[in-house]
Amino acid sequence: MKRTLIRYKTKPEMTEKNAELVAAVFAELKALHPEGVRYLSLRLEDDMFIHIVETTADDGASVLPKLASFAAFQSGIRERCAEPPLARAVTIVGNYRMLGEA
Repeated sequence: MKRTLIRYKTKPEMTEKNAELVAAVFAELKALHPEGVRYLSLRLEDDMFIHIVETTADDGASVLPKLASFAAFQSGIRERCAEPPLARAVTIVGNYRMLGEA
């Protein structure tokens, strides 16, 4: 199992567009119900976005890049950002009913 946290800040005029693209990814995930992936996205009031992705594949492979909505989200991400995406592996230190039990 691999968990990754991605954070970035959008340009103020691109925040709504980015949120719409993220929402489309969640709509496609809900429609397809793929196994082996869990995904959470947060939008902070300062145009910062945080995504947490968990994949169950030993190699960390994810279904996300295979989704049309995710490709649309990735297209132009750097142009939408004031601070580019930064991805880091994470380990859960504590969890009380926020994330599913591992």
